[in-house]
Amino acid sequence: MWDVGCLMWDVFEKEMRGPAWYSDAMDEHEMKARTKAFALRVIRLVEALPKNRTCDVIGKQLIRAGTSVGSNYRAVRRAKSTADFLNKLRIVEEEADESADWMELLIESNSIKATRLAGLLQEADEITAIVVATASTTKRRR
Repeated sequence: MWDVGCLMWDVFEKEMRGPAWYSDAMDEHEMKARTKAFALRVIRLVEALPKNRTCDVIGKQLIRAGTSVGSNYRAVRRAKSTADFLNKLRIVEEEADESADWMELLIESNSIKATRLAGLLQEADEITAIVVATASTTKRRR
């Protein structure tokens, strides 16, 4: 691992504290597992959607965004510099936020009940918040 990486992972782990997260700081392996679990939940959701044109189109977009959260997080872990780390984090942020947007469209189009998506939407928001906070802290410490 690169020298700057150690500092960035310290920042990243400190951002994990809080009532919605684990009682101790979440390490990079736990976040990797969390983003992978998110992708798997998105896959299961899309597979369970009603079979109609709206759900097919939105489902394809959601599965692209939702599964890329985990794969792009893996890329964050391989960043070569602070700038690269921040750029890759922003991609994770964008994909998690886009996933939430597609889920909101499913709800607003009456394709699925909000109660069925509440947990997954919350997870998308939490992942987004984690990476935004990590990026902000990393920028301040540059």
